[in-house]
Amino acid sequence: MKSSKLYTLLLLAICFYGLNSQAQQPTDCVNAITVCGDSEINLDVNGIGFQELSGLNNCSSQENNSLWLKVTLVTDGTLGFILTPESTSIVEDYDFFVFGPNRDCGNLGQAIRCSTTNPQAANQGNNLTGMNGSQTDTSEGPGAIGNSFVRWLDVSAGDTYYIVIDRPIGNSPFNLEWIGSAEFASPPTNESSSDLELNLSECDAVFPFDDFTTTFDLSVNTNLIAGTQTNVSVTYFESETDASIGSNPIIGLYTNTSNPQEVYAKITDDLTGCFEIVPFRLFVGTGANYPTPTDYRLCDNDADGDSSNGQVVFDLLIKNAEILDGQNENDLLITYHESMNDAEFDINPLPNLYYNDIPYNQEIFVRIENSENVNCFSVRSFNLIVLDAPESFNAEQIQCSDNNSAPFNLTNSNDELTGNQSDLITKFFLNFNDALNGTNAIVNETNFINTSNPQIVYVQVTNSTTECSSIAELTLRISTTSVNDSQILVCDDDGNEDGLHSFDLTESEPDILNGVPGTATIGYYENLDDAILENNPIATNYINEVPYSQTVYARVENDNNCYGIAEIELIVNELPDIESEELQYYCLNSFPESITLDSGIMDNANYAFLWSTGEITESIQVNETGSFTVEILNIATGCMKTRTIVVEPSNIATIESIEVNDASDNNIVTVLTNGEGVYEYALFDEFGSYTPYQTNNVFSNVLGGVYTVHVRDIKNGCGITTLDVFVIGFPKVFTPNGDGLNDTWNIKGVTPFFQANSKILIFDRYGKFIKELSPLGDGWDGTFNGQDLPVSDYWFEITLQDGRSIKDHFTLKR
Repeated sequence: MKSSKLYTLLLLAICFYGLNSQAQQPTDCVNAITVCGDSEINLDVNGIGFQELSGLNNCSSQENNSLWLKVTLVTDGTLGFILTPESTSIVEDYDFFVFGPNRDCGNLGQAIRCSTTNPQAANQGNNLTGMNGSQTDTSEGPGAIGNSFVRWLDVSAGDTYYIVIDRPIGNSPFNLEWIGSAEFASPPTNESSSDLELNLSECDAVFPFDDFTTTFDLSVNTNLIAGTQTNVSVTYFESETDASIGSNPIIGLYTNTSNPQEVYAKITDDLTGCFEIVPFRLFVGTGANYPTPTDYRLCDNDADGDSSNGQVVFDLLIKNAEILDGQNENDLLITYHESMNDAEFDINPLPNLYYNDIPYNQEIFVRIENSENVNCFSVRSFNLIVLDAPESFNAEQIQCSDNNSAPFNLTNSNDELTGNQSDLITKFFLNFNDALNGTNAIVNETNFINTSNPQIVYVQVTNSTTECSSIAELTLRISTTSVNDSQILVCDDDGNEDGLHSFDLTESEPDILNGVPGTATIGYYENLDDAILENNPIATNYINEVPYSQTVYARVENDNNCYGIAEIELIVNELPDIESEELQYYCLNSFPESITLDSGIMDNANYAFLWSTGEITESIQVNETGSFTVEILNIATGCMKTRTIVVEPSNIATIESIEVNDASDNNIVTVLTNGEGVYEYALFDEFGSYTPYQTNNVFSNVLGGVYTVHVRDIKNGCGITTLDVFVIGFPKVFTPNGDGLNDTWNIKGVTPFFQANSKILIFDRYGKFIKELSPLGDGWDGTFNGQDLPVSDYWFEITLQDGRSIKDHFTLKR
């Protein structure tokens, strides 16, 4: 709150939880909080202390949950305030009471201002209360009486007032805004350069050294806080509440209760009582605050004559760099000890080169001490761990070659070198020192060419987890022994005649292992390099990749070393070159004549034949239908293939009937047949082919006349069946002009053997009878009684022998 104006907020709280009822609280007049400019006060208060309001106010109330404030003015003017609850709920009810001026706690007199109006009962739009210049009344309430505001005070410089803030209903904190023209006294200020300057740090130099408590002299901050100010005093408190009400000040040296811990300095104006509260923090360290060093691991060795006792010499100074982490080594004193007690009391330091007493795992304690303050130190521990060197085994690798050098895959000996331990890895070197130091490793370890026979290479066998190593020897030798080659023949009978086939490579073993030690084993490879280096082995069930002929390699080993390499020739023989299936036809109407079935051979190789009929010739004669097979064996390769010939029946057609729909505008002939063949149909007249052959057995728009139906077998050419057919029809026009074409008119399709007794009558257009004709005669010449009749349409009536009657007309043209 600025000393020049009275409008700054004073932050206060009345709370109802977790407070020590024995602690001194500002709930009584004697503990009233002095309000000054720029003061910001935060309190946890509860209850009422002593009941001091009974009978001292005109607002009919008393203390419920109260807070006492003491206000001293330094200028004349007006004094008012606005109290605003943090919660806007209308049920939050705050009251206030003002005593003075210049009263003391033993003689307060009657309140000169008070308000106990309930905002909810008074139907107010808010829950604010206070004193301002627009009101005229000095007291109001209780309940619905009033509007929660009364007239502010006219004050003089030097006047002191007590203001009681009380909350009968609710639980919300509040803030207080001072209004009016009068001014408060200003509190003293904290003249330290920053809040961080007041923080205090100490080392935990009091036993026990790891409980993070020690003593602090808080008074070292007094001059920093007071600075050049006079008539001020500085006191220290554990809590802000204690500081606000001046309860339980810290006297003398202080031992912290938590780490870090916040404590409070209170700087008070001795003349006005105004104060400021300054928080700062206490920190307790265990000395030089460094992380715990990592464990120190070494691999067991034979420097002490025993490479498996779990004891080696550790150079402890190696850990100094990790502890210093780049800082000046002169700032710290680092010593190593066998126990925590030795480290804490700085006794019995270990030598820099330390031979561990406890095999394999020993805890070591390091004291990290501030070189300028020996009481400020840290103790950390780490483990001295001795790791087992892996067990390795010498090995020998024998390679096959016809001279003294060959490529070796050194890694093929890994299982033997490591004793089949999966967590061990190998590196190969030309000499022992390189292997010991891990330098100049052989790069081409999977394709290493030896330079002498035999040759020793050195192997660093390392545990991939611990990184500990041991050295083994690998002896390389050349073997010039030979083994027998072999050949495997198969027929291309797997359903795909492509020259590729599955081979059982073990079929070659009787040939290859003839004369070889009985303990020998075989591995198979696609090429010689892989066989030599044991790379990319292939399965014994192998499908060749080169059609018809391919060579693979068998590596014979004895005691896991190369004994010899054999070639295995894989041959895929072709099957006889034939069509596996054929379809032929036999004309049943030609029985007992025979047809020839042949084997379909297309080359001059030597073959043997076996037919399903039992015959063994290249071809056979049959006069029946059915399925016939012949097994064709290539005598040279032993490969066989089966040919199947299916003989299906065919036959000349049998004409069952011919249906004729004639004497109409669209004469239709339908031929009905049966038989085993596939048939085509045609009509022939006296001049030859009337229609071409067709697969449809129905003929449409057939002119009247006599025809021969031809039915031929096209399935196997078994022959043609014929039958005459008669179609009754008549011309629509005739031209009796003597040119020899259409000079007469008569019906067609009648023969002496078909409809010969039919009767034909001709009439003119008026129904006059003109002529009766015989269907077997020459026909009508267009005359009547020797006279030519005119061009016109003429009608006819036909009575066929089969009883049908036909009436229609035709045209005479000249």
